[in-house]
Amino acid sequence: MAVKVITDSTSYIPRPLRAEFDLGVVSLSSLLDGATFADDAEDYEPFYTALAASRAMPTTSQPSVQDLVDLIGDRVAAGHEVVGVFISQQMSGTYSTALLARDMVLEQHPDAIVEVLDGESNSMELGFAALAAARAAADGKGVAEVLEAARDVMARTRFLFVPATLEYLRRGGRIGNAAALVGALLQVKPILTVKDGVTDVFGKVRTQRKAIETIIDAVVADAREKGDLTDVVVHHIHDEAAGRDLADRLEARLGRTVDMCPIGPAIGAHVGPGAVAVVYQTVLPMRKSG
Repeated sequence: MAVKVITDSTSYIPRPLRAEFDLGVVSLSSLLDGATFADDAEDYEPFYTALAASRAMPTTSQPSVQDLVDLIGDRVAAGHEVVGVFISQQMSGTYSTALLARDMVLEQHPDAIVEVLDGESNSMELGFAALAAARAAADGKGVAEVLEAARDVMARTRFLFVPATLEYLRRGGRIGNAAALVGALLQVKPILTVKDGVTDVFGKVRTQRKAIETIIDAVVADAREKGDLTDVVVHHIHDEAAGRDLADRLEARLGRTVDMCPIGPAIGAHVGPGAVAVVYQTVLPMRKSG
């Protein structure tokens, strides 16, 4: 018997890492003009092409209960214990659906052990937590230690991003504590973060250039003050050139390779094309506020 870790597609964990740690992933999806786009697709281009051509606002669907029952149930039936780490429950109903699926599996397998954790974020901030859990499981740790590994990483990560516009966040209802910025959008370029599971304001500057500089300075400062970085990833939403520019600039300042990872429809639909982000993990815990 071993512990198997599962998560959802908004973690955007690269497929080679999923395979390495036998990490199960359940997909969200986005609906636009009658077409459904899987968040876990190999290619995001069809979604962003459709988004650019549409006047509609995409809607995002969490995984079905049956999808999660199947993901959990297959592992339980094979004799494994299961730990699930999912997108913030304040951003998606996925966590609540996972709890329901867990209870349904336990009705059929009352002796099984299934734990579900709110990852309190999305993208690779969620991904780092799920990977920490999966690595602990691969090392033979028990459920309690696997959960602790995820929680430990959650306290040592930061997610900073700059949307091209707040309109997608506003229309999608995912703007969280950044709502006060909507009226001042023309006067500021917000740097956003995730704190306590919701979108929050990390800083406000005047230009995109200054926003990127501020993000890079924040990463370097945290690396210096919190015992260096153990992991760092740049995200982009359908703007590879902008993502590559941020990654290159971080590499120059940090003296290390920075991987780049695109964002799929479930998060891209709510943040909007043109956004760039960095997610990083420090050795010591950090404050999540700006």
